[in-house]
Amino acid sequence: MKKSLKALPLLAVAGLAFSAVTPVLAQEGSIGVVSREDGSGTRGAFVEIVGVVDEDDNDMTTLDAVIQNSTNGVMQTVAGDSQAIGYISLGSVDDSIKVVPIDGVEASAENVTNGTYPIARPFNVAWSNEGDLSEVAADFLTFIHSADGQAIVEEEGYVQVTPKADEEAATEEESTEESSEEAVELPAYEVAGLEGTVEVVGSTSVTPVMEKLAEAYSALNEGVTINITSNGSSAGMEAAMNGTADLGMASRELDEEEQAALNFDAIAIDGIAVIAHPENPISGLTLENVKQIFLGEVTEWEEVAQ
Repeated sequence: MKKSLKALPLLAVAGLAFSAVTPVLAQEGSIGVVSREDGSGTRGAFVEIVGVVDEDDNDMTTLDAVIQNSTNGVMQTVAGDSQAIGYISLGSVDDSIKVVPIDGVEASAENVTNGTYPIARPFNVAWSNEGDLSEVAADFLTFIHSADGQAIVEEEGYVQVTPKADEEAATEEESTEESSEEAVELPAYEVAGLEGTVEVVGSTSVTPVMEKLAEAYSALNEGVTINITSNGSSAGMEAAMNGTADLGMASRELDEEEQAALNFDAIAIDGIAVIAHPENPISGLTLENVKQIFLGEVTEWEEVAQ
């Protein structure tokens, strides 16, 4: 039987319609793990929260991981490799990469706030406990915790740090029920008209929001210069301890030695986004998947593709 030539266009159209509804193939091939360098606060927080550690809390990130020493380095590597997976500060996410939901939850400031997104950490600033902060550094910290400063934190995609009213007044019975504490309204910043220089050193993840805070503060206090050096959380804590920085930045909790030598304060809460190449079709991972990938126990996308 001869095929009708007139039927060919219809077959083509049908073929197109069929391909349009065919499920997208899962990502295939080897997983390219991208991690931060030793001393990175983001790496320290990530491995602790996800569980990429041994029984003594030693970092067990796979030795096959590509190591980058900045947030931008991780983003550029993942954006340039269709097989790659990495992690960055939520506030640094842009369209060059894809953010992967974890346990079915999108990485967002809202989900960090409500506690449903599992990978989150504080942004801390620290200063030596051997003496007081300089007047201008203390005023800059006051600005950061004011309504004005915390509005910038929120605008940059992070979660505000808001003190709670009368925490110690809650009874044991009340603590088992939904908390009735109300957030204290943050005060507006009052310009002090100071002059001087503030040296801020540390985390590359905290740096973007710190730069915005410094820019806004300096616009209000034209006699103040704030110098920011972005070289990692551990370097920031060391600089705060040895007095070469007024404020150190850490994108993680401080360790016992640092806590003994420093005063510290959270200025924001940040989510850590797990990222992949924009064309990676994966729709999500479990926290256990992420742990296995960064431990090197799972090395192929087919093993975790959703």
